[in-house]
Amino acid sequence: MSRKLPMSVAPETFAVSGAHDPFLSVGAINPPHYASSTFVARSAKTLAGSFVQAYGLDNGCPRQPDELIYARVVHPNGQILEERWSKFEHAEQSALFSSGMSAITTTLLTFCRPGDQVLYSAPVYGGSDFFMKNRLPSLGINTHSFLVTDTIEQIRALLRRVVLSGPVSVVYVETPANPTLALADLPAIVAECAKHNPRPLVIVDSTVLGPIFHHPLDLGADIVVHSATKSIGGHSDLIAGIASGSNRLVSQIKATRTIHGTIADPHTAWLLLRSLTSYKVRVEATGHKALKVAKMLRSHQAIKQLYFPGLTGDREQKRRYKAQFTGHGSLMSFTVHGDRDEAYRVLDAFRVIKLAVSLGGVESLAEHPRTHTHSDVAIADLDRFGITKGMIRLSVGLEDADDVIADLLQALDRLS
Repeated sequence: MSRKLPMSVAPETFAVSGAHDPFLSVGAINPPHYASSTFVARSAKTLAGSFVQAYGLDNGCPRQPDELIYARVVHPNGQILEERWSKFEHAEQSALFSSGMSAITTTLLTFCRPGDQVLYSAPVYGGSDFFMKNRLPSLGINTHSFLVTDTIEQIRALLRRVVLSGPVSVVYVETPANPTLALADLPAIVAECAKHNPRPLVIVDSTVLGPIFHHPLDLGADIVVHSATKSIGGHSDLIAGIASGSNRLVSQIKATRTIHGTIADPHTAWLLLRSLTSYKVRVEATGHKALKVAKMLRSHQAIKQLYFPGLTGDREQKRRYKAQFTGHGSLMSFTVHGDRDEAYRVLDAFRVIKLAVSLGGVESLAEHPRTHTHSDVAIADLDRFGITKGMIRLSVGLEDADDVIADLLQALDRLS
């Protein structure tokens, strides 16, 4: 008799022991680390059928391969992780990747062809920005940006203008945007795309908040991508990515992943399975601490502006937050009075907060987006996006909130 959990349980319950039968693994309560590159087939016929699935030769069939073949296609740790993550994302299926960027690039290259047009919100993560502006155009795929804060009327006008040059295959949205934390009007974008034939796929990078506070698929998006390195992994000890969506779309993404070889290895998947058990608790705890930190920064005389979902004074941003999100997460940005030198002075004074890139981990991390994570973005674009010389991005971790606040206060005192 199978001891697998039913799919009807809550995501945090499924994350602890779902998609794993201990009695198929000598009673191991946790999935073992399957360090195997290849797998034995039951028969030549079933192996042939598995290759049909693996290479996407039958895209109309939503089934997973009947048997494992080779770890570049999928492996047991990856399969379990994908099932568990799909519960969080409200997705039919998910695909594990070796990094957030490999999830983004593999997904885009699955659905974009030479001559296609891609629209994307700005700002986005620096690596995504580079891929949109340099790699896709080099393949004959034209890209066009709009500000994440743009109204639907502005996005509609851009879509109607761009479609005259060729089909729009994808509208890519990062929300909240990194590092300004600005929110897109995702339901309106989805509705606008539905008016076009062929309809562009809406792909959302939801790394900053994730499915504890935001469900893009429920709002009509087609695919959601994450850097699993961040809050999903949560311990600054792995690099991974995930894409989620319908069986039809994710099966196609997996076929591309097989050829590109962009799946994460079994050990990384095993670490993610460990992290997923505490994912919801960690994200809620760091969000609670971050709110306390943000409220202090909002009233500090050395802070020129605070960027934090739910605390912005902009009426439209407040409307988008209330309509789409159930929480604010642990990432914020703030600008100090002055320029880069003043921002560097604060960053170099931290003791509890670590000067490092990344976000969503158990450690509080801070960096200077303009010269660190977004240093490859054109200066004119940095200015247009509001990524100023005085901006600092802060990811609040699991340290005591009062210790983080005390560290911020002593660092900000350097500006007196």
